[in-house]
Amino acid sequence: MSTLECPPTKVPLDTAVRQQRMKAWTPILHPVWVILTLIAVGAAFVPLGLKFQAMSDAVVEYKRKYDSYDGNLNLTDDCGIDIANQGKNCTLTFNILDDMEGAVMVYYEIENFHQNHREYETSRDDAQLLGSLQQADLAAAQCDPLNKLGNITLNPCGLIANTFFNDVIKFVPGEGQTNMMEEGIAWTSDLEYRFRQPQGFESEECVCDTCSCAEGATSEGKPWSCDENNKHYVKSDGTCHKYYYPNEEVTQYLHETYPMISPLEGVTDEHFVVWMRIASHPTFRKFYGYFENGFKKGDVVTFVIENNWIVKNFKGSKSLVITTTSAFGGKTTQLGGCFIGVGGISLLAALFFGLKHIFKPRKLADEKYLKYKAE
Repeated sequence: MSTLECPPTKVPLDTAVRQQRMKAWTPILHPVWVILTLIAVGAAFVPLGLKFQAMSDAVVEYKRKYDSYDGNLNLTDDCGIDIANQGKNCTLTFNILDDMEGAVMVYYEIENFHQNHREYETSRDDAQLLGSLQQADLAAAQCDPLNKLGNITLNPCGLIANTFFNDVIKFVPGEGQTNMMEEGIAWTSDLEYRFRQPQGFESEECVCDTCSCAEGATSEGKPWSCDENNKHYVKSDGTCHKYYYPNEEVTQYLHETYPMISPLEGVTDEHFVVWMRIASHPTFRKFYGYFENGFKKGDVVTFVIENNWIVKNFKGSKSLVITTTSAFGGKTTQLGGCFIGVGGISLLAALFFGLKHIFKPRKLADEKYLKYKAE
């Protein structure tokens, strides 16, 4: 009785790649080539490291710590607060000792605040930040315990949005100094694709003298929101606006939680958008504003800070930083140091192997180094 044999069905194609017949080059680590390679790496990395270090040294940076959990700041300005949202005003002054050419960036720096904690970074509702008024169960669970306050829904919800850095930093222009710019500090992609006002939000410019939220209605016939006194909102440019937020009776919106946020912008406020992009380290800086024209040696740069964001609860501190930039960002010695270190080690290794090859060379494939198994 014969057995039927089935032809194989998974035979690889008879090609050089499938049958592993590709021509290959296997480098032989000849001492001369190894030494030359190490010299080339060192010759490239050391000058690059010195260049990167020089670029970092050319960055002019000033930093002032204005609040700390222990209060030991040794500052003439009494900026520390003991309770949140205290609204304490203080003045920080920077004496410019070197020319700050080009754009000057303004950052706030926070120490010992872990935005990278798993429970913190997932505590947000991205659909809500995009304007949705419907909340999924998963998003509600992630936002807990800052999803609702009794019967009032927080919009936006979550730990990130409701620990927003709400210190207000204002620049006091001196003679010949321009105002600090606070637009263009957030990622364009975030503003376009990740943050939008709630669905149904409307606003309308009106004449300040006759503007009344009690008069007129939205395009859908809804009464205007405005504030508790039924007053319109006045922008920094002096124009007046009426606005409407949906479900305002049972919702606390961002401008109600943080009054420094314009109700016309809400979650699209750039300071808020910058805060929502979490940091990976417990000590971090976030962009607050910038100057286009820089400062000259001898200038005095003055800021007035309204201190609201408390740091004592997590034993942290806050600083204000003004700095110029380079092609690699702000002042950093790590990049140049790494290149110099790698290049230096390569040159030392090349020197060691070179001396060994000169004074005690080893013939390539010398048979005396072969070890045979005893018969």
